[in-house]
Amino acid sequence: MTKAERRLAVATLGCKVNQYDTDAVVTQFLQAGYTLVDFREEADVYLINTCTVTNLGDRKSRQMIRRAHRLNPQAQVVVMGCLAQTSPEEVAGLEGVSLVVGTDGRHRIVEELERLRAGDQKTLVEDIFQVTEFEDLPALGFSGRTRAALKIQDGCNQFCTYCRVPFARGRSRSRSPKSVLQQAGLLVEQGYKEIVLTGVHLGLYGADLDPPLSLAEISRQVASYPGLLRLRISSVDPHEVTGELIELLSSHPVVCRHVHIPLQSGSDRILQLMRRNYTAAEFLDIVRTLRQRIPGIAITTDIMVGFPGETEEDFERTLELTREAAFSRIHVFQYSKRQGTRAASFPGQIPAEIKESRSQRLIELGYTLAEQFHRSLVGQVVEVLVEEDAGLALGHTDNYVQVRFPAGQGDLVGELVRVKVLGSDREGVWGERAEGR
Repeated sequence: MTKAERRLAVATLGCKVNQYDTDAVVTQFLQAGYTLVDFREEADVYLINTCTVTNLGDRKSRQMIRRAHRLNPQAQVVVMGCLAQTSPEEVAGLEGVSLVVGTDGRHRIVEELERLRAGDQKTLVEDIFQVTEFEDLPALGFSGRTRAALKIQDGCNQFCTYCRVPFARGRSRSRSPKSVLQQAGLLVEQGYKEIVLTGVHLGLYGADLDPPLSLAEISRQVASYPGLLRLRISSVDPHEVTGELIELLSSHPVVCRHVHIPLQSGSDRILQLMRRNYTAAEFLDIVRTLRQRIPGIAITTDIMVGFPGETEEDFERTLELTREAAFSRIHVFQYSKRQGTRAASFPGQIPAEIKESRSQRLIELGYTLAEQFHRSLVGQVVEVLVEEDAGLALGHTDNYVQVRFPAGQGDLVGELVRVKVLGSDREGVWGERAEGR
């Protein structure tokens, strides 16, 4: 069978960074002549990019590996990513796995796979803390026609007490500005209208470069690329929302009025146990500054419930801060005991039923706040970058509100369309095309 006849199927678990890493490896397979097919189809090679942030991520990763082997027991199964990095022996022990690669050395996957004979197995997992250079892999966007992720940073120096990410990704490493701009240009030339800057700890971008470069400055450079309509910054920690970044968000017409700032908890006691380096009051100060400087900004967040020792009073403080911050979207997740982290040995582990109850209460509050934010747009004319157009067009505003409206004739995907907002719900808003551009 020639390379052109070989079929590749892909599954990605976890975050936007993982999606970019998958796209980068798929790009190599396509350049080698492989054909990309749906994961549900029979393929010759299955590529699974794993996640290990939670126990659920581990479990889903193992399920996808087993599913690939069931789909075609003769196929080669390649497992890469965070679970492969932290538990290579476990992954290699799963039936059907041919190649195990961690979170570095992914440029070797196609070459190494083609060297393996049927039934052979190889593991390419090195000590991630010995990796000091950003693995620079170009990636074509495969997950949509309008928005593409651009990974500019990897690794994390934070070592929060609940988190395995530094053990899976190593220390912070930044992509060179030249490479960032080259990849941005490639994506724009392919027709992408929006770029999302991503990283494991994005706010650390540039601190390891010589000379150092700030996230705000590299964002400004990417946003200035001709033909790019929108630049979105994916996630920054509270203390990384600098004056320079706020100025960029408030003044550059291409930079989206949206910032994701992980809160994790509204209790100072829990934040300290988590090893987060800010207080609830400092977080709220940043939120207030953003709202004062940038009217209409969307602030989204991550919040953890059920951290060891979290009392009902601690949780109530989280609910109170959440209401005051008026987040437009909340990603709620339950604390998951992870081997090798400090919090795994903390006293006061919270029962599952309490974690579930708190999670549901916070999710319901998140829906209420989302609907409140969406309702504030009713009557306004907003610009929508259209992502789908099948009679009913769907897209997002720059502050990341989903908009639905009747499309009419012609393919609007990739176009910026003015929409008069007529109604809202917790999922987003709907309306009709407005006059003008």
